[in-house]
Amino acid sequence: MKLNAEGFEIEDGLDMHYQVLKELGDCYAALNRHSDARRCYLEAAELAPEEAAPRVGLGVLALQQGHLDSAADSFNHARRINSACSEAYGGLAMVCQQRKDYPRAFDLYLKCLELNSDNLIALLGLFQASCQMGTFGKIIQFLELYLDRHPGDTSVLFCLATLYAREGKLAQAHQSLMTVLALEPDKVEAQRLLDEVERKLGPRLARSRQ
Repeated sequence: MKLNAEGFEIEDGLDMHYQVLKELGDCYAALNRHSDARRCYLEAAELAPEEAAPRVGLGVLALQQGHLDSAADSFNHARRINSACSEAYGGLAMVCQQRKDYPRAFDLYLKCLELNSDNLIALLGLFQASCQMGTFGKIIQFLELYLDRHPGDTSVLFCLATLYAREGKLAQAHQSLMTVLALEPDKVEAQRLLDEVERKLGPRLARSRQ
């Protein structure tokens, strides 16, 4: 900690200024005020060059505007600052997914989830990349792990039910879909998949209900 001539805590003040700029950038980004958000993120990055968050923010802005090269540069910068920044890997995964490099996107989503298994955006991105590649087995464990902590998340539970059905795990798919519909009775796509699963289960389902 340092004090200036008036006795104020300079480092604490700089930290607070950084937090204000970063949070203001997030607010502007949420309101689609991209130029204002970019200005705040750049000021925050200059004030705290050791922080990865402003670079992630700049990457998200570039991604939202379709500037994939710029987005990748920002996310890679954030990753160099902090090799454990899960958001940087998630952002790079989204860039790769938009470039249709699904295997690379898949690997980056996995890395993001290894660092933060509660990252829902990365989890759903991993699901999408898996669907685009036609490979599903690897991600079931991540969905199950997430649902252990967030059992009421119907979006993830429906993804898991879809994977169970694709993998031929019809009993698990049926149970998951029943849970989804108990929480969201009007979820049409879940009812359609449930009807399909019940047709495939056929006599097994009838015996289980006896």
